[in-house]
Amino acid sequence: MKTRRAAIALAMIAPLAACSSGGFGSSNDPVGAPGVAGESDIDGLIVGHRLMEAGEYELALKAYTRAAAQQGLNVDTLSALGSANLRLGRLGQAERLLRRATEQEPDFPAAWNNLGVILLEKGEYAEASQVFRRAFATDNGNSDQIRENLRLALANLSDPNYDPDKQNQQFQLVRRGTGDFILLGS
Repeated sequence: MKTRRAAIALAMIAPLAACSSGGFGSSNDPVGAPGVAGESDIDGLIVGHRLMEAGEYELALKAYTRAAAQQGLNVDTLSALGSANLRLGRLGQAERLLRRATEQEPDFPAAWNNLGVILLEKGEYAEASQVFRRAFATDNGNSDQIRENLRLALANLSDPNYDPDKQNQQFQLVRRGTGDFILLGS
């Protein structure tokens, strides 16, 4: 008896469901599709910066790659991709990307700084000190991190046996933000 009543109730309600315009609101899309797969309003650069701060360099690289697909290979995405590759130890890839970034925008201190870090890692102290000088000049001397990196590069240039680890200091990456330079982690 109960199943019979349920069946009758269902038979009465089912035709009414077809009259509804939908429970989730109307859309201009006649099909009601949710959007293009992989398309997102979330800025991949912001996500990547947060992942870099958390030490998740591989995930940051993926976020930066998505940002490059959305925005193109502009100076910000090139620099971010280069910095993530540097953190992953891929010096050749990082150097190529950061050199492209400095070619696109010669007055971008963060890209110059990060390129200098790569050159120091490779032991190219003379070029690294020149690159840090360029970063320091384009920043008008406002970044303590770039100033410290320049100091360490000059110390390495004058004394190749200089070991920054013995001094408990490390070279620091900087990124472009809203005008501020922020450490991505040590």
